[in-house]
Formats: sequence, structure tokens, C-alpha cells
Amino acid sequence: MKTYFITGGAGFIGSSLTERLLKEGNKVVAIDNFCNFYDPKIKENNILKFEPNENYRIYRNDIRDGQAIKKIFDENKIDIVMHLAAMAGVRPSIENPVLYQEVNCLGTQNILEEMKNHKIQNLVMASSSSVYGNCKEVPFREDMVVDYAISPYAATKKANEVMTHVYHKLFDMNVMMLRFFTVYGPKQRPDLAINKFTRLMLAEKEIPMFGDGTTSRDYTYIDDIVEGIVKACNYTLENKDVYEILNIGNSSPTSLKEMIETIAKVLKIDPKIKQLPMQPGDVDRTFADITKAKELIGYEPKTTFEEGIKKFIDWYKENQELYK
Repeated sequence: MKTYFITGGAGFIGSSLTERLLKEGNKVVAIDNFCNFYDPKIKENNILKFEPNENYRIYRNDIRDGQAIKKIFDENKIDIVMHLAAMAGVRPSIENPVLYQEVNCLGTQNILEEMKNHKIQNLVMASSSSVYGNCKEVPFREDMVVDYAISPYAATKKANEVMTHVYHKLFDMNVMMLRFFTVYGPKQRPDLAINKFTRLMLAEKEIPMFGDGTTSRDYTYIDDIVEGIVKACNYTLENKDVYEILNIGNSSPTSLKEMIETIAKVLKIDPKIKQLPMQPGDVDRTFADITKAKELIGYEPKTTFEEGIKKFIDWYKENQELYK
């Protein structure tokens, strides 16, 4: 049995990872501030079934609160940190860059400092495909130069990759930075396109399509993401002198137009599309080269896009009251 500290533990990925780890007999200590970026009741629902479990503990604090972070590390014997907490979203980061800097960078610094002070050596952390910006060469490889971010959100994720390397070198921390590619599936945030478009189609409302529909994303199903995280955690716990950056994606991009068509096909609905201009900060495409993740940790995504959409819609129909 290992004790995992999961930041952002009540969110989409954090709660999905928690479910997997508890099923495997591990202990999970989680932190989440239940902010109003979207309705907090969604996060409350995400963790509802965990709270009676004696191997689960949730702290309702903000990672910017250094004293709260210290208290968590003081009270728990942690084996590995899975750092998922962040202010998410490219477009909102353009509106409020200071908040993104405070949460994503200062918050991460608090985590790293307490890991150092408590001699905890193992960290797996969420980075993002957004760090690639509008790289022309595809698929995106981890050894590409990613110094040309086009949103504050992307810049904070790149900054975290650099800062964790500092702690790896100075304090012998094992670090795995995972660049996630557009995660979707049950519990997906309501502001993300698949959830939003499903909701609008069921309500017979217009679908906002930014651009001509040719932009594409490497959509990755939540179960594949969780499997990649678990494999990364195992690798980190079993090895020494680790600092790695890995793409965790599906390596099969889907255009915006195809995404809308797939949701409509599964719902058996003829969508009403409203075409709008491209938005600042949006990238043209994402496409993960997952060769390194396959070779290093045995990562192998299994869910096709249409299969994932069917699973999401089945879940959404049972839980849509949360999103009204």
C-alpha cells in the first residue's frame, strides 16, 4: 500500500485517478479548493463515494496557502505526489494572467518546497500539450523546442517543467512531467467542448464553432490518461535519478468538425452550427508522438474517439442534472 497525495483531487482527472488508486488498495490524501471556476457541486459529486473510505482524506484548501500545504505534509506520510491542481483553460488565462501565475507557479512552488522539507522524492505532475503552441512539425515530440507559448496558461505549464527540473537537480527529486492532450470522458468539466456541445445539442441550441472546423485536437479518453498516470507513478517509485517529460495522448487527432459530427451521430441529432472567428490563444492542432511514453512506461491508449464519446454520453445522460 502506498500513500498518494493528489492535488486538484476533486476535479475531473483527480477524482478519476482517486477511484483507480483506492480500488487498488492504496491510500489517497487529496487537496482541492472547490473554487467557482465551474459549479462546486460537480466536484462535491465527484468525491461523494470516496469520503466514507478510511483510506481517503480530503483537505479543502488552496495550494497558494503555504501553511495549509505544510500541515498536509506534516500530518501524512506521503510516498508520491501527483500534482494536478491548476487554474485551467487557455482563454480564461488571457483574461486573468496574474491569477494563473499565482496558482500554477506559486502553488507549485509551495508543493515543491514541502516535498523538499519532508524529504519526499517522487513527483508526477500534469503539464499540457498547450506548451507546444503552434509548432509546425507534427506529431509533437518531447524534444521539440517549446519556448514560444501563445497563452499565459501554456507559459505557466512550461515554467513548471523548468522549476521541477531545478528541484530534481538540487534535491534529487524524481520527476515525471506528463503533457496531457485534451482529456475527455465521464466527469469532464462543463466548460470543455465535448461536454458543452453535448449539453447544447440535447437542448436543441446552437453549437459555436470557432473557425472553419479544421482545427484538430488529440482527444484522449480519461481511462487512458489515468492508466498513463499510474504507469508514470510506478516508474517514478521504482527508479532513481528520474527527470522525464512524456506526452500522454491518443496520437490520433480529430478535427472540430468531426468532433461535432461524432457527438451528433451518437445522439442522433442534427446539430445547429454557428460559425465564429478563431479565438486568441487557440492552437491550430495538437498531435502527440507517444513513442517515448510507450517505450519508457508501456503507455498504450486503447479507446477510440467514437467509443469514448459513446461512454461519455451514456454517463452524461445519467448525470445531466449536475450541469443544468
